[in-house]
Amino acid sequence: MLTHKVSRNTIRRALKTLEADGMVEPVPGVGWRMAGAREQRSLLELLTAVISEDSLAVGDTFPSEATLCQRFHTSRTAVRRALAQMEGMGLLDTVHGRGRTVRALPASPA
Repeated sequence: MLTHKVSRNTIRRALKTLEADGMVEPVPGVGWRMAGAREQRSLLELLTAVISEDSLAVGDTFPSEATLCQRFHTSRTAVRRALAQMEGMGLLDTVHGRGRTVRALPASPA
């Protein structure tokens, strides 16, 4: 840290972002390592799948940011980025102070 003149918080945020992107994974008691070669879905794909996995319908409340962070072991920044993409795709609506609701169902994979 001192070598690169960055704070621990900066390093932690960078690692959490890399983890959310599937680049690294935490190893309890050891530190971090490059993510394995196994197939991984992006956070956007995981959050989009929540609609079908949780049997949500149009108008239903989408899980909160805090719930999604805990469920997918990722940072709030990464979750917010993916949620913004889902809003841009027309899948979610956000009502200030009330959270997000499902606006449309994702297209089924072919």
